[in-house]
Amino acid sequence: MSESHGQALHADIVESSSLYNQDLAPVRSDRRRWRTYNYAALWISMSVNIPTYMLASGMIAGGMKWSQALVTVFLGNVLVLIPMLLNAHAGAQYGIPFPVFARASFGVLGANIPAILRALVACGWFGIQTWIGGEAINAMIVALRPGWARVHSGAAVCFVLFWLLNVFVILRGIETIRFLQGISAPFLLLIGLVLLLWARSKAGGFGPMLSTPSKFQSFGGFFEFFIPSLTGVVGFWATVSLNIPDFTRYARSQRDQIIGQALGLPATMTFYSFIGIAVTSATMIIFGEAVWDPVKVLARLGNPWAVVLAMIALLMATLNVNVAANVVSPANDFSNLSPRRISFRAGGVITAVVGLLMQPWKLLSSYGSYIFTWLVGYSGFLGPIAGVLICDYFLVRKKILSVEDLYRRGGRYEYSRGFHWTAVAALAAGVGVAFVGLIVTPLRVLYDYAWFVGFLVSFVVYFAFMPKPAPAVEAVD
Repeated sequence: MSESHGQALHADIVESSSLYNQDLAPVRSDRRRWRTYNYAALWISMSVNIPTYMLASGMIAGGMKWSQALVTVFLGNVLVLIPMLLNAHAGAQYGIPFPVFARASFGVLGANIPAILRALVACGWFGIQTWIGGEAINAMIVALRPGWARVHSGAAVCFVLFWLLNVFVILRGIETIRFLQGISAPFLLLIGLVLLLWARSKAGGFGPMLSTPSKFQSFGGFFEFFIPSLTGVVGFWATVSLNIPDFTRYARSQRDQIIGQALGLPATMTFYSFIGIAVTSATMIIFGEAVWDPVKVLARLGNPWAVVLAMIALLMATLNVNVAANVVSPANDFSNLSPRRISFRAGGVITAVVGLLMQPWKLLSSYGSYIFTWLVGYSGFLGPIAGVLICDYFLVRKKILSVEDLYRRGGRYEYSRGFHWTAVAALAAGVGVAFVGLIVTPLRVLYDYAWFVGFLVSFVVYFAFMPKPAPAVEAVD
């Protein structure tokens, strides 16, 4: 099927479908302009963020020494890069976003199940980033007007202000997101370097900073903390490893997106994590305790104008990461519920409201809540989704999709009234096995490995129950 012929068929048959709108439509080949640099820059801008810092600093606060935390971060990001690149293939090949890609395995209506699960996680992340931004505004005001610290609802007011700023950017649309992406990452890199140099000066050099020993007295004790921490690192980007087609649909070629992501993700995450690891290690020397929240560390810089400048840079970078990483996907996912009624902007506003309702201040109340409850917990839902998607696309369909049928009722992805119950059952099996560890104490290890266990179980169940052999050719000519 030629490109032009396929686009003609798409225009004639698909646009009148209830499953179609412009935001979910396949990206035409002449609009696929993202190159290697764009994907590397995407990951630099998304990885250089405060939750990345807190992921690593939480491991130090939990008892790891710097080298153990750094290896955990690097290994987790190499592991999550694998499903990232596998799911990215369909986006680059067919120009389709994640919720449309999910229709091939879950059905044209069943795709709403993984899409909404993914969207709810993104809403939680939106809330977390917004709370961090609100904390930055609050710290900035306190630095200039110390009396603000005595205002009981001051932090809540700042949170709402930053939330409204995020909604404004959402309403401005995708082009504003791309503009922010290009200017914000350097600011957060600068913040990280300022913190690193400040900590080095206060602690007496890198030697003392990185000399804090591990609190674990045995390998068993370390391993018990390491496994859920590794799962948390994988879970950190398990969200985007599903919806990466939302970005790779703009790729000029498979090579561009593969090399760009491979260069951008593990290296940037490890580098910025090192800053969090080193600074948190230094706070044990400087303050006598591990301060894992960088906003609280920045607030102690001493010079109020230094605090203000740092907070402004942090706000710009946090705004970018929040909208790029936590709005693009759920906006498409919510739009997929009713493509004719919910636009990208409407989906973005829904994301912002749900993120507010998820009370992010509770998720950030401690490093344990952040890593073991939030990151590990939601990975138990996302791993099984990845297992179904990857098994279906690579083993069952051999990377061949009928784009037209992804956008219409009654086609090959209709299954049973729009739902593919084999995929739903595989997803449920993966989630069930992963979370049984929360109920049955001796099986706790299943929860600690939630993403990996869920992925494997759903992959195997889906492959075992899918009818075979799969059709050799699915593309409509």
